[in-house]
Amino acid sequence: MEKRSVSLSGHRTSVSLEPEFWAVLKDIAAMEHRSVASLIGEVDAARVADGTPSHNLSSALRVFVLSHAQRQNEEA
Repeated sequence: MEKRSVSLSGHRTSVSLEPEFWAVLKDIAAMEHRSVASLIGEVDAARVADGTPSHNLSSALRVFVLSHAQRQNEEA
């Protein structure tokens, strides 16, 4: 596990993910020409907007990465 600190809506929080998930998040951010922090912020905002803030951010990021991979496979 790798624990990283990110700033979301003006406050710092820590996120723990396996290195493989960090690598994919970095790749997705690069493909979209944005920072990993902005990508994490978008996932966090969607999580709160969906009314599921009880799911922690690390879990939401893992689901985001999985969903992205599934969409990529469908397009291939």
